[in-house]
Amino acid sequence: MRPPAVRSLQLPMASQRVVGSRQLHLLQRPRIPQNSTRLASRPQWRSASDDVARQEVIGDARSAVTRLKNLFFGTSIILGLSFTYLYVSDTRASIHEWLVVPILRATVSDAEEAHKVGNQALKGLYSFGLHPRERGDVDAKGDLKVEVFGHILDNPIGTSAGLDKNAEIPSPLFALGPGIVEVGGATPLPQEGNPKPRVWRIPSQNALINRYGLNSEGADNIALRLRQRVREFADSIGLGLSAEAERIVLDGEAGVPPGSLIPGKLLAVQCAKMKTTPDEDLPAVAQDYVYCVNQLGRYADIIVVNVSSPNTPGLRSLQASAPLTAILTSVVGAAQACDRKTKPAVMVKVSPDEDSESQVRGICDAVWASGVDGVIVGNTTKKRPDPFPVGYALPAREEQIMLEQGGYSGPQLFERTVSLVKKYRTMLDLGPPQPKSGEKPAIPASAKPDTQASAKSEPPASAAQEKPDSTPQQKDKVIFATGGITNGKQALEVLNAGASVAMVYTALVYGGAGTISRIKSEMRDEIAKTGASSKR
Repeated sequence: MRPPAVRSLQLPMASQRVVGSRQLHLLQRPRIPQNSTRLASRPQWRSASDDVARQEVIGDARSAVTRLKNLFFGTSIILGLSFTYLYVSDTRASIHEWLVVPILRATVSDAEEAHKVGNQALKGLYSFGLHPRERGDVDAKGDLKVEVFGHILDNPIGTSAGLDKNAEIPSPLFALGPGIVEVGGATPLPQEGNPKPRVWRIPSQNALINRYGLNSEGADNIALRLRQRVREFADSIGLGLSAEAERIVLDGEAGVPPGSLIPGKLLAVQCAKMKTTPDEDLPAVAQDYVYCVNQLGRYADIIVVNVSSPNTPGLRSLQASAPLTAILTSVVGAAQACDRKTKPAVMVKVSPDEDSESQVRGICDAVWASGVDGVIVGNTTKKRPDPFPVGYALPAREEQIMLEQGGYSGPQLFERTVSLVKKYRTMLDLGPPQPKSGEKPAIPASAKPDTQASAKSEPPASAAQEKPDSTPQQKDKVIFATGGITNGKQALEVLNAGASVAMVYTALVYGGAGTISRIKSEMRDEIAKTGASSKR
């Protein structure tokens, strides 16, 4: 018997589509939620140690970033400070003239106090190695070299006495680049000089008026300072601080000049008489200078005899031929008796106001008769030059300053300096005066002061000085020029007029620490342009 047929259930078409769709979905791979992998990879729980480790990693990363930032900023600061130091301590930087000097003048109105602050700042900076200096060996080419007293100087520029009255900063001054530094003037005993105020600026003329009156700490104190400098140098080259080390340096066995302690440079020490010493007492006056030479000569390459300060009453009267010969002869004898192998040269500093033919001739005669090695032509002047430019009216304040007593210094002296250098060069080159028929050249009796009978009780009397040969060696007398020199062209002009060295003072006061470097650079530019030479 045939089994009964099974009736198929007929679903509506719509139902079939639904079922088919469900079947299709069942056949497809189920979709994985987007975050299921991330969720599956996460642990269901964390330990406290995992959180700590994670925080340490984050902290280490932040620390590394912080260290990099600190390194960057620290390096930037160090580089910035280094660049600033190299720039500010370079004498070629314009900041010295256009920022440092105006700030000093604005903050310290008194000119003498400003000078003192500047010197103390230079001294302090030098002690820490932060002082302004000429970077690199700018004189290495030898284009400005000049021979002076048997020494080859790196350049013919010098700084005049008065910048460093008590030899407190000779080394910082040498670092500014000059071939010669002159310190002083030193008097036998300390003296205060004239009452303050005694220095005034005349800014419109870049000039000064001073009546210091040869204020000084005295020869003994200055000698102690110079001796300490020599011993510190001896110690720096391994000789120690002993008296024997000092002797080695002073005798030239260390290979440097005994005064400057720097190859290619010389130290000049200026000596002066006491204000209280009567000008008419020539033996006493000579003894003042001799005492200074006895104390200071062994530490100097050059001794300078100042008989031209306009601020010491009667001093300039000593420039007459007879008294000057007496004084200079005593000084030369004292210099030759200095306790060292090489002896300091001796120069006399003369006034620009004694410029007549007879006055210059008398001084030159005294130079030849005494055996002095040279002349420093120029000092401050009692005269007051007309304002520059022609027709310029000085401000009322400066007009009042021009009435002050004292010595004037500034650019307006330059033409007079050049003229005087030419005059001295011509007369010195004529040689010693020829004795009249039947006469023998003789040293005046006043040239031999009686030191034992001297009534002075202030500085101790020195031993009798050996008189130099009465016939000085026939060699050229050296001239240094000072007065109004402010630029390289002017320096070359005085050198070509007959000087061996051009010295500056007021230009440094107004131009700052870069003045020497600027003048030398201008000299080189002028030589390259015109073919002029700095060597006589």
